[in-house]
Amino acid sequence: MNKLMSSVRLSLAASLLVAAGWASAALPLQRWTQASGAEVYLVESPGIPMVDVQLDFDAGSRRDPAAQAGLADATAGQANKGIAAQGKEPALDENALGEAWADLGASFGASASRDRMSFSLRTLTYPDLLPKAVALAARQLGTPAFDAAVWQRDRERIGAALRESYTRPGPVASRAFQELVYGGHPYGRETTEQTLAAISVDQLRAFYAQSILPCRAKVSVVGAVTRQQADQLVQALLARLPQTACAPLPAVGEVPALAKAEERRIPFASNQAQVIIGQPGIRRDDPDFFAVLVGNHILGAGGFTSRLTHEVREKRGLTYGVSSDFSPGRHAGAFTVGLQTRADQANAAIAVARETLARFVAEGPTEQELKAAKDNLVGGFALRLDSNRKLLGNVANIAWNGLPLDYLDTWTQRVEAITVAQIRAAFARMLQPERMVTVVVGGAS
Repeated sequence: MNKLMSSVRLSLAASLLVAAGWASAALPLQRWTQASGAEVYLVESPGIPMVDVQLDFDAGSRRDPAAQAGLADATAGQANKGIAAQGKEPALDENALGEAWADLGASFGASASRDRMSFSLRTLTYPDLLPKAVALAARQLGTPAFDAAVWQRDRERIGAALRESYTRPGPVASRAFQELVYGGHPYGRETTEQTLAAISVDQLRAFYAQSILPCRAKVSVVGAVTRQQADQLVQALLARLPQTACAPLPAVGEVPALAKAEERRIPFASNQAQVIIGQPGIRRDDPDFFAVLVGNHILGAGGFTSRLTHEVREKRGLTYGVSSDFSPGRHAGAFTVGLQTRADQANAAIAVARETLARFVAEGPTEQELKAAKDNLVGGFALRLDSNRKLLGNVANIAWNGLPLDYLDTWTQRVEAITVAQIRAAFARMLQPERMVTVVVGGAS
């Protein structure tokens, strides 16, 4: 009955998030640093008895050794697969751990991206539930099991998934594109069966031990807790980790610019051709981020209103969908133009996409395009914050990237202030259409 009631309460509370999320965003963002070195960011949202917490550490795949590509992702995955025994506390295997979270009607788990390893807690804040959820999360964070048999099983599953991905044109194109764009930079490292085989349980434990420390934590909290309660909650979550000072992590080099254009065509038994065009883009801390955000909405991220869609799909019928994207991070994430088309139309679609991109970089948008993009972005801003989970993601973005505490308050003003000249200057500085790489997967050649 407790499990059922907790799940029902969590579902009911979650159903209210859309209504309350925007109001939560209007509350001030607070920041402080704990004695351990952990940085805490808090938005108090008292309307719903729930709290969402995200803990971020500089332990993403950019920290993988080349010979063990996939280490960060494997470490995060195994951190979800059980808790080791400690003192009088018994071990919990992955099934028992899952049942324990279900009994609480709460959730906690780890994941890894290229820049960070993240742990996310969601729980109701009722006095009979919150302390138990925090205690269980602290155990999972502090003493993950890293069971050798579980890792062996999961490594075989991951290897099977990799082999299956080689049978699909999308992953094949993505791998080739990353190799060409990033070269030897960690952003471009590929997890293979060979690199997985080189990852041992001892390496998982060592990577976790050196990376997941309170002094490296950036913790974002959104929910029905006060500053004092949030501070105590974060201290409790981190209490089982070593309370030591952190030495600086090794620097990771920047993504090198491309020296020349390059094209790679990969034969594939498919009627459709998968096309990716691009280059290294921008870092998240680039001062022209908002000019890029607005400009890219016009170029290819704005759906049916974008230039690329108009030129490649609407005018010429060469594809059902085409888009452009920037993926900024601690380093220059890739800029991409992606589309699918019939294999016999690939050359024509590529030519139109390249010409459209080059013209946009040279000339920028029109005033009419800029106004429409601003209206769309500003009008849709509330949808970026219409739940506590989305709000948490935005707070974590501020924490991780060192953005101003008023970032969300000034977001629409920053968008409204962008000019055609700023977009043209930013794109001319960042993009070199004549030096981009092109990957085509599909068709016979």
